[in-house]
Amino acid sequence: MTRLVVADTGRMPGCCDPGAYDVPFSEANARRDAARYRRRGLDRVSAAIVDQVVARGVEGRTVLEIGAGVGVLSVELLRRGAGSATCLELATTYEREAAALAGEAGVSDRIVRRRADIVADPAAVAPADVVVLNRVVCCYPDDVALLEAAASHARELVVLSFPRPDGLTRAIVAVSNAVVALSGTSFRGYVHPWTRMLDTLQRCGSAVRLVRRGLVWHVAVGVRPG
Repeated sequence: MTRLVVADTGRMPGCCDPGAYDVPFSEANARRDAARYRRRGLDRVSAAIVDQVVARGVEGRTVLEIGAGVGVLSVELLRRGAGSATCLELATTYEREAAALAGEAGVSDRIVRRRADIVADPAAVAPADVVVLNRVVCCYPDDVALLEAAASHARELVVLSFPRPDGLTRAIVAVSNAVVALSGTSFRGYVHPWTRMLDTLQRCGSAVRLVRRGLVWHVAVGVRPG
């Protein structure tokens, strides 16, 4: 059975209330994500992240998936040879579907799920060989702090996706934020400057490369020396 370890970090510095993530990322959303993965497998952005990890050697590697949702990246990397995975999540709504997907893939005994903010509580999770963040940085107000925390937990590789920083994307996020605000939650989405994000990883000691330029989502890789 997939293990869930809850680390109660309370209100997170620079972040919205932890429970705010349950509003845009509801149980219904989790069910849709899981159902889509069962029907179609990984979407193109998720597949690009997995391919980057596999291309650099996944066998026996430990994985940390930040903002894991239902954990499809961890499931796929474990199926392709990774040794173990830790899924870090702030929303409380993904656990049922995540456990079901891990069980169906036969990898439940190699996944641990934790509920914690890696920025507020970096000791809540151990370092891993590979750290992945798929559509996560745009959900966190302090992109620099999040990526510094991710880089400090990555022994070999950081792979992330983030929204294309153009006017259309900013308009879509602004409309989405306005809709979410009607619920009274403090959650907001963000379009952070991509150069600042990549510079952060570079400053933290990774050789950084933008490997995918999509219409909506870009993918970047940071490789640690050695």
